[in-house]
Amino acid sequence: MGMSVGGGQGGPVSEPNIVPLIDVLLVLIIIFMVITPKTPTGLDALVPQPPPPNQKQQPDDNKTIVVQVAPNGKLKINQDDTTWEQLGPKLTDIFKQRADKVAFVKGDDNVEFGEVARAIDIMRGSEIEHVGLITAKIEAGQ
Repeated sequence: MGMSVGGGQGGPVSEPNIVPLIDVLLVLIIIFMVITPKTPTGLDALVPQPPPPNQKQQPDDNKTIVVQVAPNGKLKINQDDTTWEQLGPKLTDIFKQRADKVAFVKGDDNVEFGEVARAIDIMRGSEIEHVGLITAKIEAGQ
């Protein structure tokens, strides 16, 4: 703290030196900016949209590929049973001739998220560009 003496009017006058205070505040601001966590980013997900209420949707099984993860590690591609080892090669064969590389994954309520994430990882490894998610509410049209 600095102090100036003199002047002749009424005795000593103390003037606080605020430069060290500003330095401390700037250091604290920098510390808080560094330790502030960044916004977490997740997977980009597509969600199938239900058809308008006045229009009936024709299911196009040849176009839409849905990988269903069932309890006990069972897998299905549309309605065909498959295994974890066969999932990647089968998806690669399916999407080899397709221009749009979009598929959906559907997990039962009793399936752990780790298994669904494993299916998504295999799908991304099979050069599927966009992986969408199907939930029970979406399937019911809500």
